[in-house]
Amino acid sequence: MISTEYPPMQGGVGRYCKKLVDSLRSEGVRVFVVCNEDGNGDYNGISPNNPDNSKVLLKIVKEIEPDVVHVQYEHGLYGIHLDPINPTRTHTNIEFFYDKCKVPLVTTFHSAYTFTQWMRLVVPLNNRIFGRLGTFLRMAYDYWTHLINYGSFNSLNKRKIGINKSGVVFSKYLANIIPGSNLIYHGAEPSISPPLDRKEVRKSFLLPDDKKVALAIGFMTATKGWDVIEKMEIPNDWKVVINTSRNHYGRERLNDKFENKGVINLNRGFLSETELSLLFYCADALILPYKVASGSGVMHDGLAHGLPFISSKIEFFKEFSDMELGISVDRNPVEFSKALLKLEVDYKRYKDAVVNFRKDLLWKEVAKKHILLYNSIIDRPTTPLLRKIIS
Repeated sequence: MISTEYPPMQGGVGRYCKKLVDSLRSEGVRVFVVCNEDGNGDYNGISPNNPDNSKVLLKIVKEIEPDVVHVQYEHGLYGIHLDPINPTRTHTNIEFFYDKCKVPLVTTFHSAYTFTQWMRLVVPLNNRIFGRLGTFLRMAYDYWTHLINYGSFNSLNKRKIGINKSGVVFSKYLANIIPGSNLIYHGAEPSISPPLDRKEVRKSFLLPDDKKVALAIGFMTATKGWDVIEKMEIPNDWKVVINTSRNHYGRERLNDKFENKGVINLNRGFLSETELSLLFYCADALILPYKVASGSGVMHDGLAHGLPFISSKIEFFKEFSDMELGISVDRNPVEFSKALLKLEVDYKRYKDAVVNFRKDLLWKEVAKKHILLYNSIIDRPTTPLLRKIIS
């Protein structure tokens, strides 16, 4: 299992990977983990800044001689280089490994975008040396680089599907962008089960027990779109509770002060699995006003705890709101405020749909589907992929 990010490093890819590894081991699979030196894997040496990632991985594969190699593929975690002149030269520091590895390869794709969402990834980062001019020039450069590299970015994903190579995605949205990949939902389960008394749990977080709670949680980046929360007129019987943190490689510095009387900012930083589960049990719903999303561990965690969601109407979330697991609306404060009222009226319908769906997220089931996929690619190392064997 290859994942640059791995606990105790803070980040969604690493957290997902650890849960999957533990579940596979519980099913009797022998798993070796390769990660960054800050993670507790079996091997390390890979980094976003290491141009020799591929050499490190090829050496480890030669030593272990595994039956299958599984890569948690988030481009930036392996060092993505977008070429501003020649898009055919765009690459990550792991592409050589894909070309040379002779062992069957499975790739979990954590990111793929429509063109609109790809361009929304450009975020203004203040230039402390050259001020506004520096910020403007950097934005112009990033927009141009993203504009000409959309196709090359997608090709990095598509080249990882083929003979001896298979892919895993978390949604039909991603499966459409990466043809030939296999849909296996993102696993999620409460760390505490059965739920504790909500009144007591809310007391531990100093939250009111006479209000409904919509929860916003995660790394505070511009693409999370929490500016909508700041501007919302929150209904009187609701509170929006937020808790922010930074991931291991995060560079963004955003204002986390919310001047809105309907918002409670916990300011507890990165939470342990137990604390996270307790906080989910405090909530009645999730609020996800994202500008960009290829997936959402927060959404899946919320569903596992029985929480419907309110989200931006972007492709990933729309897929799950169409299952009546939540409500997707245009990304503006008025629509999100209205959605809270709509959710309250039809809450039981959404809640029942979530409770019925969450069995598909059990880690034991997710691990079993991965094992089926591993066996299929091991048994047919030179035959064309069987499409959608898992979905």
